[in-house]
Amino acid sequence: MDLATVVGIVVGVFLILFAILQSGHLMSFIDMGSIMIVLGGTFGSTLINFPLSDVLSVIGVIKKAFLNKPADPTSSIKMLVEFAEVARREGILALEDRIKDIDEPFLKEGVQLAVDGTEPDLMKTILDTEIISLQERHSLGANIMKTMGTFAPAYGMIGTVIGLILMLGTMSDPSTIGPSMAIALITTFYGAVLANLIFLPLAGKLETISSQEVMVKELIKEGVLSIQSGDNPRIVEQKLISFIPPKLRKTFEEEGV
Repeated sequence: MDLATVVGIVVGVFLILFAILQSGHLMSFIDMGSIMIVLGGTFGSTLINFPLSDVLSVIGVIKKAFLNKPADPTSSIKMLVEFAEVARREGILALEDRIKDIDEPFLKEGVQLAVDGTEPDLMKTILDTEIISLQERHSLGANIMKTMGTFAPAYGMIGTVIGLILMLGTMSDPSTIGPSMAIALITTFYGAVLANLIFLPLAGKLETISSQEVMVKELIKEGVLSIQSGDNPRIVEQKLISFIPPKLRKTFEEEGV
């Protein structure tokens, strides 16, 4: 589970509620009509902007943001260096017996292509296509959340305009102006909170997750191509270590492969 996502949302909601309770009554910030305008309008516009199947997939997108397991490039490096040693010592066909023990589908596919004797250029094209497809799937989820983050404040303003129109219709009774104005502004509040605490941060988290996964897959691609070309295991290790951040690189070098 990604604790940062959970903690961020919980802290944000708690501090907003705390501020409300410190200076007013919570029930004053609850209006079902405003909620329907913001949530209904945002969801409706998102349905217009994307195919239904893509919008429904947002549930899985949100789940990924909360339950994502960070990619571990060091384990992939260790496995690839081990494969390079086996291929250097026994030949690349010796890796065929290791394929069944690989859990990472992309790595398994790459090693299988190498064992099958696929031409380097063709193998690179196949693996690049897999990475591009992954990026497109991930960018779709992030774009849906960004779109919802754009629409939510807009519908908040629409709700406020509706509230102001209704308020102006009852100007003959000054006692209704204050409560009507408060309700009118609640929709703007809802739209701003949903956009800046939920939708846009989740879009950013999904983009971060995607970049991490793509980095690991680029690392795997480089490793498999190096193994196929017969590079020395030490050279393979140095190539792959260059993909990871300096802090993680130092830890990796201290542990040794």
